[in-house]
Amino acid sequence: MKVVAVREGEQTPTVMEKPCPEPSEGEALVRTLRVGVDGTDHEVLSGGHGGFPEGEDHLVLGHEAVGVVEDPNGTDFEAGDVVVPTIRRAPERVRSDGGASAESVAANEPNEYFARGEPDMAPDGMYHERGIVGAHGFMAEYFTSPAEYLVSLPPELADVGFLVEPLSITEKALELSYASRSTFEWDPESAIVLGNGCLGLLTLGMFEHTEGIERSYCLGRRDRPDPTIDIIEELGAEYVDSRETPVDELPEAVEPMDLVYEATGYAPHAFQTIDALAPNGVGALLGIPGSWEFEIDGGALHEEFVLHNKALIGSVNSHVRHFETAIEDLQALPDWLIDAVVTGVYGTDDLEQAFDDSNTTIKTAVELSTR
Repeated sequence: MKVVAVREGEQTPTVMEKPCPEPSEGEALVRTLRVGVDGTDHEVLSGGHGGFPEGEDHLVLGHEAVGVVEDPNGTDFEAGDVVVPTIRRAPERVRSDGGASAESVAANEPNEYFARGEPDMAPDGMYHERGIVGAHGFMAEYFTSPAEYLVSLPPELADVGFLVEPLSITEKALELSYASRSTFEWDPESAIVLGNGCLGLLTLGMFEHTEGIERSYCLGRRDRPDPTIDIIEELGAEYVDSRETPVDELPEAVEPMDLVYEATGYAPHAFQTIDALAPNGVGALLGIPGSWEFEIDGGALHEEFVLHNKALIGSVNSHVRHFETAIEDLQALPDWLIDAVVTGVYGTDDLEQAFDDSNTTIKTAVELSTR
């Protein structure tokens, strides 16, 4: 079968041939329809994030997948069911405490996060992520998955099912945000998304269509005309240019924010968010920056946290319940938004276009087969 992979020492995707996988007990065989391409894939290609499976000289890419069950193999699925897979899997060998020097333990002794059914809460080093670190991804004509990691999708959403995974990321971040405010009544009226990529635009759509946010904003650093700014304004939100209004100046220039959703990976935003928040506000951090040293007034930020009951939460990955709610989000978002965000679907012969990351590209997908 054809797969799209990156070879060790290279930074561009390539088509390879691999044997079709055979499902083990409790697994289903899935024929892949489409796999989304996002910023994480580009980071994997550049070597800035992720890692190859142990003993392998290549990594099959792709973590935002949708497919059709080809062989249920004794699971509760039926042939023809449309499914989306979650990403995290228990590693073949896991570190007992997540530390760099910890003793490894055998795979048949699952760590506590997988044993509790909470793999999305496992710390770095105690999981594999398909298509990202330690395990091959879904950008292949077929893949296998344990049934517990497959989520059923209405057939009418098959063409855009690769958007479920990014929407699930926001679902988890919102769940954690509301949980941090669970001791009092918190009904956010203002929210800003930092970053106008695909994840930011889909999240902005959720704010407008599923979360009931009264006033929403999106921060970027692009000049008009620009397709993402058009989408932001069509959603009824306001575009904020960070070159004119830095995040920490939002309260004076725009308004204090009840919720800040950070999806840039720009390290200063984490600290600027504290000043941007209204009293009792929450900042959800999702971007993953590299090492970056800079000066901050730690005392002032500490005081701001305490005197105004503010919170910052970090969030990464998601699990089955977030995927299930994300499917509801996908159904609620307007068709025009999906059409505007998905700027191209390409076959394996057009990988250069599929992995293009120019300003005119918002979201692309690789099509492996059709229904």
